[in-house]
Amino acid sequence: MTFSPLSHTLSVACLACAIEAAFGYPNWLFRRIGHPVMWIGALIARLDGSLNRPQDSAFRQRLCGIVSLAILIGLPTLIIYTAIQALDLLFPPLVAWGIEGAVGSTLIAQRSLWEHVRAVHTGLQESGVAAGRKAVSMIVGRDPEQLDEAGVVRAAIESLAENFSDGIVAPLFWTALFGLPGTTAYKSINTADSMIGHLTPQHKAFGWASAKLDDLVNLLASRLSALWIFLAAFTIPGANSKNAFRAVRRDARNHRSPNAGWPEAAMAGALGLKLAGPRVYDGILVNDSWMGDGRATATADDLWLALQLYRRACIFQGVALTVLSGLFWL
Repeated sequence: MTFSPLSHTLSVACLACAIEAAFGYPNWLFRRIGHPVMWIGALIARLDGSLNRPQDSAFRQRLCGIVSLAILIGLPTLIIYTAIQALDLLFPPLVAWGIEGAVGSTLIAQRSLWEHVRAVHTGLQESGVAAGRKAVSMIVGRDPEQLDEAGVVRAAIESLAENFSDGIVAPLFWTALFGLPGTTAYKSINTADSMIGHLTPQHKAFGWASAKLDDLVNLLASRLSALWIFLAAFTIPGANSKNAFRAVRRDARNHRSPNAGWPEAAMAGALGLKLAGPRVYDGILVNDSWMGDGRATATADDLWLALQLYRRACIFQGVALTVLSGLFWL
């Protein structure tokens, strides 16, 4: 990962943020070439199939996982870095900047996250809990058939909060620091964690490095995401910024993840809800701590308020990036 002048990398982050918010990832492009995260996922699957051998010792599996992670980060990042050098040689600076911003927008998920979570709200409002379960199954790992309406809403809000950090704040944070190579490296780590970073017998050792590194690269972004939600709560009628702050201070550190608790606690406090807590994944009860000390009986109205908080938090982040970019260009 190569340092770039912050004036340039911040401006790339601003442009990527604006393009993705306006257009998302076009369906016609997805149908033709898929999505960059799918390409990263295919590389992870290939490495997993080739190097993760169940007959190996735990030590060897962990070592192979470290080697796989190095390949996974290094190869896509090197390709992107080389492509940027070629852009700078072939095109005027403004054109190269525009292309970098457009490519960077594909690794952010502001619009798609909004659409997926809004689909849960629409399903609940128009067709009831069965439609809400179907929509929420697209964004959470737990069994939706076990969820009542309040459970569907809580699951959607938890996903919204956690993915705000992982899918938007963190990619833009690393873009702002290192440009497209930083975004690419981050998405490689984060995708590896989602695919092989869980504590199953198959991946407990092989995915160890991916899980640990993902925790590390999300540390600052998760705190930033809580800050944006806290600031957004100041400006949204019905949200409570004081409760958001208290929930983060009291509950974030109790989450089983060192990062997910920050945005989830901030969202829970702002909405006056309890999020996380005991949940069932693949038939297994996970005894998470509660985030927030409000109601557990969440409603579709709470989900709509969470979406407004999310959108306002995205705006705060975009404004902050723009201001910082302007300062570094002065």
